[in-house]
Amino acid sequence: MTERLDLRGKTITTHIVGRAADVLDRMADGDVLELRTDDAEFIDHDLRVWCRSNGTEILSSGCAEGAVRYRLRRHGTAPPGFSLALVISQDGLEQLLSPLGFALAAALEGAQVSLYFQGPAVRALTPRFRPRLHGLSRPFTVFARRGLERAGHASPQEKIAQLRRLGARLYACGPSMQRFGVDREGLLYDDIVVAEYLTFMDVLRRSDIHLYT
Repeated sequence: MTERLDLRGKTITTHIVGRAADVLDRMADGDVLELRTDDAEFIDHDLRVWCRSNGTEILSSGCAEGAVRYRLRRHGTAPPGFSLALVISQDGLEQLLSPLGFALAAALEGAQVSLYFQGPAVRALTPRFRPRLHGLSRPFTVFARRGLERAGHASPQEKIAQLRRLGARLYACGPSMQRFGVDREGLLYDDIVVAEYLTFMDVLRRSDIHLYT
């Protein structure tokens, strides 16, 4: 059986790969996913790296009329994963894109991801948080959000939910929660660990890759 997924117009590769992974996970052995994307070098490169990292075979690919059609089939065993520990400190629209994007990319490649939210970033762990642009660009936040959504960027809460489904562990800095008015009961999930530096230092000590933003 062949299923089809058309993601032309989306330029965020974690969105493309995440959607493809959801479909492949539901398919039976031997089924094929026909994926269509824009013809972009960075999409092609990221997709091929992801396929190599998790045991997905690219049966064929071809370009026509500005789009690329891939035929994918999941098989074999993915190589051993790695671990990523990421500290997120800022809550601006532009400051959250890259750290959450790196975290999603790692999780989609099978990594065990741990995220520590500190400073104003703890607000991203609340249901009603809406990130904004900073400085003189702030009045244009709505337009920026719409453009990001068209490209495939989900809201921070949606990305955090996807990370959690992929097994990510979430930590919130307790003093930062007090400083920025975030209550324990107001967090997105009950299993978020509220701690401080010593707890996450233990996570960092046991992780292969460290990122700080």
